[in-house]
Amino acid sequence: MFGSPKIKIEKDLLERARKVAGLAGYSSVDEFITHLIERELSKLEGAQGDDEIKERLKGLGYIS
Repeated sequence: MFGSPKIKIEKDLLERARKVAGLAGYSSVDEFITHLIERELSKLEGAQGDDEIKERLKGLGYIS
C-alpha cells in the first residue's frame, strides 16, 4: 500500500498478529489486521446511536 497511512502497534502484538495471520491463511499481516478492523467497525456501525456505541465499547473493554 504505497503512500498509505501507518499505525503504531506494540511489537509483541504485531508478532502475535503475524503468527495468527499465517495460520489463518491471510496473505499478509496487513490483510489480517484490516479484516479485524473492518469487522469491529461493522459491529459498531450497526449501532443505533452514540449511547449504544458507548455501551458496546464498554462491553468490549475499550472504555469504562
